Amino acid sequence: MAGKAKQIYWAVRRVLTQPPGAMVEQWESQTGDRVLPEDHFETLVYYADGPVNLYQLRQWYEPLKALDAEAPAVIVCRSVTAALELLDESPLPVVYASRVEDLENLVDRQRFSMALYVNQNTRNFQMMRSNTMLHVFISHGESDKSYMVSGQTKTYDYSFIAGEAAADRLAAHLINYDVAAKTIRIGRPQLDTPPATTAPALPEDDRTVVLYAPTTEGDRPSMRYSSLASHGVAMMQALLASPRHRVIFRPHARTGLFSEEHAAAREQIDAMIAAANITDPSAGHLSDKTATFDWQLQAADVCIADVSAVVIDWLTTGKPIVVTKPTNPAAPVPTEGFIASIELLSKKRAGDIVTILDEAATDESQAEQRRTWTYYYFGDTTPGAATRAWLDACRRVRAERDEWLGHHDVTAADPNLPAEPHRIVNDIQELDIES
Repeated sequence: MAGKAKQIYWAVRRVLTQPPGAMVEQWESQTGDRVLPEDHFETLVYYADGPVNLYQLRQWYEPLKALDAEAPAVIVCRSVTAALELLDESPLPVVYASRVEDLENLVDRQRFSMALYVNQNTRNFQMMRSNTMLHVFISHGESDKSYMVSGQTKTYDYSFIAGEAAADRLAAHLINYDVAAKTIRIGRPQLDTPPATTAPALPEDDRTVVLYAPTTEGDRPSMRYSSLASHGVAMMQALLASPRHRVIFRPHARTGLFSEEHAAAREQIDAMIAAANITDPSAGHLSDKTATFDWQLQAADVCIADVSAVVIDWLTTGKPIVVTKPTNPAAPVPTEGFIASIELLSKKRAGDIVTILDEAATDESQAEQRRTWTYYYFGDTTPGAATRAWLDACRRVRAERDEWLGHHDVTAADPNLPAEPHRIVNDIQELDIES
């Protein structure tokens, strides 16, 4: 019975993990004549997720373009749907590799010195089979979420981190992790470049532009930081009724994937914005559907966000911010860093958001506090500093890998191991193991 169950499991697994045939055919028809140069690419950018998480990769386009100029880079996708989407927009070549065999063949044909990972997808581990390159976690934003202190961080040869805050966070929360040896600070190079997306035209008037950017509801209790279902509607009712404010509503790309309640709140707020614009066309409220999160930092005057990377990125603008308090007790509220230093907006006070925004805009002590925290999180934020740190970090990793391989042959057999461990093989053969 156990053997039969195992056969059923693997049959179902093969069906569920098989990429859609039509999508694969489309990929092959669009790339069939393409020939990638061999022994050319030095940087492997690994992406194992589907299209819904492409925002994690898109934010790296400009830094990757700068890197590509000195260490040619290619994006490797494990999802054919993501690969097809990237094919039309990516500034770098894209490769679709559905199987581990495809990964190994690609590595054999190229000269990769490092692999970069933007998230903690479980299939990252398949790429990490390769011992001819160094593996670097670059993440997709700096935040005080529990995600940032995952034990998975230990898997990589290095983690590129934004600054002192990330180093302190890892040191405080990861057991037996050598922060000094395993992390390299690079700031936030994405903030060095102009927005990748052209900002929608907003009316030019004296309204205060409010960015509301709730995070995802999360796929597990410890990540349920979203205010969308708890605070969102009440805040939007107050702001949309105010003649002094204009709303940019920018929910997380994954909103509604794990919660019907959050999906419904998103739809309700979209409908509220549409109705408000009909009532007063000059209001110019916006349900933001643009591809990237960058232009909003310049267009908005004030931000409402949850415990997320949006908060930390917003600090660099120097403009006021209000951070919501998660209502799910399983989502840990940071006890250190910027978020721990301010009063969080409770669900009970969500309807008072207009008054709270006015207070945030006029409190000069908050402005000075934000400047101090910005340096703690990102270090030097003068234009170009983070990009230089990013390129220097990549050079260091490549040089270290090349230096090591110059003295070691990773493909050679260990001379200390017996060529034929007969005793072990014979012992195994004698065991009655059901395969």
